[in-house]
Amino acid sequence: MEEIRWEERHHALTHILTHPPTTTPSLHSQFFISTHIPSNYLLSNYPPIYSPPYHQFRWAFRLFLKRVSRLEGSWRAKCPYQQPPPLVLAKGIHPPKWSHGEKREYVKKRLGRKRKI
Repeated sequence: MEEIRWEERHHALTHILTHPPTTTPSLHSQFFISTHIPSNYLLSNYPPIYSPPYHQFRWAFRLFLKRVSRLEGSWRAKCPYQQPPPLVLAKGIHPPKWSHGEKREYVKKRLGRKRKI
């Protein structure tokens, strides 16, 4: 990255401080800042438009390597219709083994309790 002179830094800082803060700066403002403060184009996801062709080639090659080096999972792992593994209950939990009569007694007992107000 080329060195920035103090005059350019001063102009850019003055420009930032004198213009109202906004999330969508004007095209003039973006161009002014990009010409005065060059960004680190190699780490950026956006192409270095105003840079020499050599920098553009380096940026494109680095972006290519970054995308190729990603470890992608199998296409099977991304399948939205894959079923989750079956649920395995813990050993301490057993399904209830009540007879029909026991269930009736339990329901009568529950319904027979007085409600607390």
